[in-house]
Amino acid sequence: MQVQVQMGGSKVISGFLAYTSSDITGVSDEKEIIPTVYKLNQNYPNPFNPSTTIRYSIPQTSLVTLKVYDVLGREVAALVNEEKSLGTYQLNFDASSLASGIYFYKLQAGSFISTKKMILLK
Repeated sequence: MQVQVQMGGSKVISGFLAYTSSDITGVSDEKEIIPTVYKLNQNYPNPFNPSTTIRYSIPQTSLVTLKVYDVLGREVAALVNEEKSLGTYQLNFDASSLASGIYFYKLQAGSFISTKKMILLK
């Protein structure tokens, strides 16, 4: 035996709720998030082999430098050295020419400076 009970835009049919609606639904585009602070994210994956992704955000147009250093403080790569407008950036760092070990990456933008550690395992 099938029992139907009507409740607005839904029905109960044999103990199950069946909902119907004529409302139009949709998905809006993602809104771009405008950064309000400087931020250097941890690279991922970490440890990595041989490449990793580095993300950073800047809240205003700035001269940006992003460099990679070995544990002795020697610069091994200059990834960014240019003026960037506000926004969030992502880049891929390929370390296939470097030896396994600990490296540091440093972001300088305006008066902001931040350094993070990453590990290359081959």
